[in-house]
Amino acid sequence: MVYYSVDWFVRQSAVLQTLLATLFTWGITALGAAMVFFFKTINRKVLDGMLGFAGGVMTAASFFSLLVPALDMATAAHETGRGLSPWAVVVLGFVAGGLFLRLADCFLPHHHIGAGKDEGIKTAWSRSVLLVLAITLHNIPEGLAVGVGFGAVSLVPGASLAGALSLALGIGLQNFPEGAAVSIPLRREGMSRGRSFLIGQASGFVEPLAGILGAILVSSIQAALPYTLSFAAGAMIFVVAEELIPEAYRKGNDHIATAGFMLGFALMMALDVGLG
Repeated sequence: MVYYSVDWFVRQSAVLQTLLATLFTWGITALGAAMVFFFKTINRKVLDGMLGFAGGVMTAASFFSLLVPALDMATAAHETGRGLSPWAVVVLGFVAGGLFLRLADCFLPHHHIGAGKDEGIKTAWSRSVLLVLAITLHNIPEGLAVGVGFGAVSLVPGASLAGALSLALGIGLQNFPEGAAVSIPLRREGMSRGRSFLIGQASGFVEPLAGILGAILVSSIQAALPYTLSFAAGAMIFVVAEELIPEAYRKGNDHIATAGFMLGFALMMALDVGLG
């Protein structure tokens, strides 16, 4: 039964593979958010370790699953006389990814948990809507990375389905603590368990949409693949540097946050190198 399921998955299009993979990452997010039904509070040290873990996974995924393949592709294209220098391609895509999220951060109305004020353009939208928008904004890179990973399998000689699956698995693993890190603090602030869960799992809702978009773009504009890979990496690193790391260190649990980061990085590196 398992063999036939795997064989069926392998024969599907990159878009359908991406949809299934990102539904998995969304499901893991919802599973993490469901912890709010069992716990009303979360120990700050545990939360900071979880945030560090998520940052480590995303950093390793950005390098091993996105930047390295992008550099390899850009190098191969440059050697045949096509495209810019490899470093220029990767740098342009990487910076564009970070710039995209920075601009979205400046203009899209949103509210981060623990923040003292709303960010982006002023609006009368409810706090719940602003929270969901903040979560949605920073989960776009994860879905995009999965979509680009599956889209590259049939286009890049060095890419493999196992590598794309390891990327989806790694992002799914870090989504569990991410979902809990959203829903439980909301419950502590007085929000109902049901509403806290709905907002927490909403952090994964955008991943299937962004993933499908990434897979379609890769299939339609193959020459842009190195840029797309590095764009997703830049966007993910922006989230790590802008949100995860500062929040993990905000309460002084430096060693715990660092240990979580190292563990997350090592796990994602093992998944990518071992399976990919």
